[in-house]
Amino acid sequence: MFANRMENVLESGTVKIANLVSKLKEEGADIISFSMGEPDFHTPDNIKEACVRALANDFTYYTPSAGIPELRKAIAERCRTLNRIPCEASNVLVTPTKHAIFMTMLAMVDDGDEVVVPDIAWGTFEACAHLAGGKVRHAKLSAENNFRMTPEAVAERITKRTKLLVLNSPSNPCGAVLTRDDIKGIADLAKDHDLYVLADEIYNQLVFEGEHTSISSLDGMFERTITVDGFSKTYAMTGWRAGWAVAPKNIFKELNKLQTQSITCVTAFVQQACLEALQGPQDSVALMKKEFRARRDLVHSLMKDIPSLDCPMPSGAFYMMPSYDFDMSSEDMAAYLLKEAHVAVTPGSAFGPAGEGRFRLSYAASRENIKEGMARVKEALAKL
Repeated sequence: MFANRMENVLESGTVKIANLVSKLKEEGADIISFSMGEPDFHTPDNIKEACVRALANDFTYYTPSAGIPELRKAIAERCRTLNRIPCEASNVLVTPTKHAIFMTMLAMVDDGDEVVVPDIAWGTFEACAHLAGGKVRHAKLSAENNFRMTPEAVAERITKRTKLLVLNSPSNPCGAVLTRDDIKGIADLAKDHDLYVLADEIYNQLVFEGEHTSISSLDGMFERTITVDGFSKTYAMTGWRAGWAVAPKNIFKELNKLQTQSITCVTAFVQQACLEALQGPQDSVALMKKEFRARRDLVHSLMKDIPSLDCPMPSGAFYMMPSYDFDMSSEDMAAYLLKEAHVAVTPGSAFGPAGEGRFRLSYAASRENIKEGMARVKEALAKL
């Protein structure tokens, strides 16, 4: 009864765990959740107030499909200034970030085309590639090089059918930050093999060591790169569902075509809030980054005191992907920690084959909850 394309698409592992946690909490369970990639901060007041003003002014109608002009201009200015992407407002599509990834796959990938995806990686990349009819080729990541996606790993997976490379730096779920040499090497591969790049840069404002390099800022790469970013992580706006894609005009045209036939446009009053996020005070961005770094250091120090866990220090985002030395699947491990410790983590298998034997821990939680949660994990693992 269902389309064949659904056979290779699984329910989001992170959303599945989050739904279960919500149900358990409703039933009165004392759950500490390290499962959802969601800042625990509130959206800054100035952003919320901009939304309220927009509603009060009846800014509740359709907007242009690509977004209101002033927001597209502000996004382009941000991308040029912070990420050195040579774009104009005409290259910017205002759209939910995950929707941008979905539309990019639909626009760029034909049946049988190959998409190189990191393994370990956020499951949405692979799901969207399958929905577009593509075949995924996994570029395996290694803890030995801090889970960076290296040019060597990418080169091994390129064939004559390869159409698209997926980059995610800083990465979900490993917190890896690609070096500038990594990015240059992958850019050379893309140009040599005439490939396109989908660059998910949603965590680019959360780099703790090293620097973020946008691949579309390198010579010859803007015309073959779709860069997606958004407001969710930088401004604690996950529920607002707003972001953007930056693409050369020929690709932008196709993405916008899909947008007109799907969501039409991003919610009007949300766009006014997004404009305030970019143009208003940026103090909250620096404060959240400082706190996430402190939490990272705290989690890593506590993890060192748990003999059965091992994880390199991540350089960005707000995730860790520790391995464990027990003979059990990552789904069983996540289920065990939830039942025995009342701590929610996401099974590593949700992030690709190489994620097995690991689990993802999001430290987008208070320091108090981190201390208590890690103590529970330590006690539960000791029983094994």
